[in-house]
Amino acid sequence: MRPRQRIQGWQRRLLILWVGGGLLAGLALANWDFALVLRNAESRYGSLGAAKQRILDWDALIKSSAALSEADKLGEVNRFFNRTIRFTDDIRLWQQNDYWATPVEMLVKGAGDCEDYSIAKYFTLRRLGIPSEKLRITYVKALNYNQAHMVLTYYASPTAEPLVLDNLINDIRPASQRKDLLPVYAFNAEGLYLAGSNTRKSDTKKLSRWQDILKKMRAEGFAIGDG
Repeated sequence: MRPRQRIQGWQRRLLILWVGGGLLAGLALANWDFALVLRNAESRYGSLGAAKQRILDWDALIKSSAALSEADKLGEVNRFFNRTIRFTDDIRLWQQNDYWATPVEMLVKGAGDCEDYSIAKYFTLRRLGIPSEKLRITYVKALNYNQAHMVLTYYASPTAEPLVLDNLINDIRPASQRKDLLPVYAFNAEGLYLAGSNTRKSDTKKLSRWQDILKKMRAEGFAIGDG
């Protein structure tokens, strides 16, 4: 989390970010070739140093978590990124006001902001077989900081109370126990959701940071389809 525009600005930006129908439905569940990922990362960044081990640890996390229950997958993935990545805002890290990093970019830097944590957790849990309809990337207002923030939420069923995966705290708690967070919007591969609603709000805006994320991840060597 970092200082942001007012929540209204995030609402407007989110409407631009979402691409209607199949936003991330094409996230492939086939094995990811981390040897290829590392070669591509080294070609782009040169010697990876400690980042190589972070990427290998990510691979090991995926392999070791494959047979776990969904609840245990949530816990392992949340702990891994919260433990491995230090919080840094985009201005310091990328010299941009708002940059959405791929998991590899974040692991190479060893740092990221709230969007990057949420994106990395989403992709990892999708890779571990959790359906997109159970996961929502959720914009909230962090009331204790009076700032916009992003978390990942998990729904065991369509009407279940969501669990919140957050970089601010390590515990995964039901949304009712996160009185410090005020939901604004959420989205996943199925669509855009208003706060407190399970009804999808279709929108067909064409500009999307998610498209950029998918394009970058394909270039990094990940098998990700189009929908």
